[in-house]
Amino acid sequence: MNEQVSLKIDNISVSVNRGATILEAAKAVNIRIPTLCHHEDLCVAGNCRVCVVDHVGWDRLIPACAMPVSDGMEIFTNSIKVRTARKQIIELLISEHRAECTTCYKNGKCELQELSHEYIIGENGFINLVPFKNYTIDYYSPSIIKDDSKCIRCQRCVRTCEELQSIGALAVSHKGKEMKISTFFEKPFYQVVCTNCGQCVNRCPTGALVEKNYIDEVWASIYNDKKFVVVQTAPAVRIALGEALGMDPGEIVTGKMVAALRRMGFNAVLDTDFTADLTIIEEGHELLNRLKLAIKDKREDVKLPMTTSCSPGWVKFIEHAFPEYLGNVSTAKSPQQMFGALVKTFYARKMDIDPANMVSVSIMPCTAKKFEANRPEMRASGYQDVDYVLTTRELALMIKQAGIDFKSLPDADYDSFMGESSGAAVIFGATGGVMEAALRTVYEVVTGREVPFKGLNITPVRGMEGVREATIKIENALPEWSFLEGVEVKTCVAHGLSNANTIMQKVKSGEASYHFIEIMACPGGCLGGGGQPIPTSLEIRKKRSAAIYSEDAHKTIRKSHDNPEVVQLYREFLGEPLGHKSHELLHTTYTPRQRH
Repeated sequence: MNEQVSLKIDNISVSVNRGATILEAAKAVNIRIPTLCHHEDLCVAGNCRVCVVDHVGWDRLIPACAMPVSDGMEIFTNSIKVRTARKQIIELLISEHRAECTTCYKNGKCELQELSHEYIIGENGFINLVPFKNYTIDYYSPSIIKDDSKCIRCQRCVRTCEELQSIGALAVSHKGKEMKISTFFEKPFYQVVCTNCGQCVNRCPTGALVEKNYIDEVWASIYNDKKFVVVQTAPAVRIALGEALGMDPGEIVTGKMVAALRRMGFNAVLDTDFTADLTIIEEGHELLNRLKLAIKDKREDVKLPMTTSCSPGWVKFIEHAFPEYLGNVSTAKSPQQMFGALVKTFYARKMDIDPANMVSVSIMPCTAKKFEANRPEMRASGYQDVDYVLTTRELALMIKQAGIDFKSLPDADYDSFMGESSGAAVIFGATGGVMEAALRTVYEVVTGREVPFKGLNITPVRGMEGVREATIKIENALPEWSFLEGVEVKTCVAHGLSNANTIMQKVKSGEASYHFIEIMACPGGCLGGGGQPIPTSLEIRKKRSAAIYSEDAHKTIRKSHDNPEVVQLYREFLGEPLGHKSHELLHTTYTPRQRH
């Protein structure tokens, strides 16, 4: 049992585990201490000093986020000394901050703005230093805007990029009044080793880092009578959108989301889950083909382990960090890009629409999807396959702009064709979901039987542990797959690029031997993506995950290969998995990039 420490905070007695901070102890008795640099996902920093508290008997104020508790402490969180200090700290931050709040994208969602309101920061007692600063704004990335004039140097982004993602695209440069958060040689995001994952955006307390939004462009397309605007929605959007519209984390809002999109004026409301099922068919057969070449044909040039390719942040990471392993990445495009290629070919033909007049919009939990849609490889249809990518946050804003009372909307169904999906597609939104979906299909293809887990729930690959391993043994294989009889298929699941880096280093050194690896760039998988509602925390991600698995459990179809619309697509258009048409539209290769 952990040793307990007793102290008083604002004359309230509290006991917590030794090693806890004053901030954590205060939370235990529902006392809120404001913070700016602190974040539950990150290490302690103590940079901003907004959380200072008064320790009886001490001359100086101490940071609650960084100070461990000790027996007998008497802490006051709201003394005149504390309030005066906090107010001056906030005023100092604002003196260097371009406080154009009414026109800021983060207006109403900015933590500095909230504290300024709480502490009634009116006429600032400090000189406005903004005109004297040589601030720059980086608009060049298709995914993220970096505005130095709104940065408070809390370093959340730096810690996120280093601790969670092992990238280091952002760092502290210079000292004193010249200190700033910068990229390598102060180059724009698109020229440095940035995966566009958006985790820095999710944790930035101000408008210094935001996604590049395409809201006006999408509205313009909707208003253009000559355009047929198709929208697709990713699995993780339906379990997070409600948070940005006044609902609790983990509420499933699929039907209301579809109804809202239709009311906003989209001509067709379709589902990325359809092409998630398609991805499983293509990627699963690609894995089986590689296993056949390695085990039956004894080919030594087969690239194993095969890794998933549906996370664009992970793809760009491996392009930079492990380009020698690009051959191990599945050639199957992500569900977003498969959808884009099909909607301007098969769907356009089926609906008798000129693809030149189509606008393909995707709603994603991910800022990296904006970069992915702009990759030169993603034009298999003869056009840009996906024209605009909106985050979950952008969609929520558009719903508000449209004056839609989201909570009161009746549920609606997706349009068809490309609107049907399975539970296996839904779980793409959670870490381990792609692996589980693939195993449900691959095992049945090889054995003719369902995967041997109760209710199809492959629990060893589920959870929030950074790295998870699972082995599934092939028994009683069908004759055409007899070479796999007795083979133990070794799998690995990792989320967060720091964990991805660890796994790839083990693969590179020979320490780890797998057949199939799923990697998602963001903590928790897509449900923790850089475009999801803010705030994010482990608790929130767990609630979103529970909602995803609940949606899966209640679906009539649970396996990708049982999706009747996918079966119809192969019959009418694609022919067979890994066939000529599939390779033309649904598969791609990637580009080695510099490490620095």
